[in-house]
Amino acid sequence: MPGIPTPHQARSRLATASRLKEPPEAIADRRRDLAEANIAAAIARALSTAPPLTDEQCARLAARLRGA
Repeated sequence: MPGIPTPHQARSRLATASRLKEPPEAIADRRRDLAEANIAAAIARALSTAPPLTDEQCARLAARLRGA
């Protein structure tokens, strides 16, 4: 998925921000980016081994993400 860093990239960016003592808001953004990267990687792993989902199943999963 374009635009989403890998977990490794996101973890590295968070470490750099912490090491450089960036403002708390910037570090919070990096933590959020890391969470997104980890979630995206988990979804990709799950979908790579799962049988194709129905449209209804996809809609339920999307609703769960929107409600988070």
